[in-house]
Amino acid sequence: MEAIIVALIGLAGSAAGSILGVLASARLTNYRLEQLEKKVQAHNNLIERMYQVEERTELQEEKIKVANHRIEDLEAKVG
Repeated sequence: MEAIIVALIGLAGSAAGSILGVLASARLTNYRLEQLEKKVQAHNNLIERMYQVEERTELQEEKIKVANHRIEDLEAKVG
């Protein structure tokens, strides 16, 4: 009878240890996923801002082309 009780106590200890290990591992995995999600969000924000910068750059380049054409027209009239 004592052997059965000792075996049951050992089984309970092993089960508790396994469950605690799984829970700790799950918490660590969730933490790492949250950190990765933050990094991905930061990267996506950077990409979005770069698209905006590229659009503004294209607009400014177009404005410069228009200004240059106006200058050339004025120079042609003067010259």
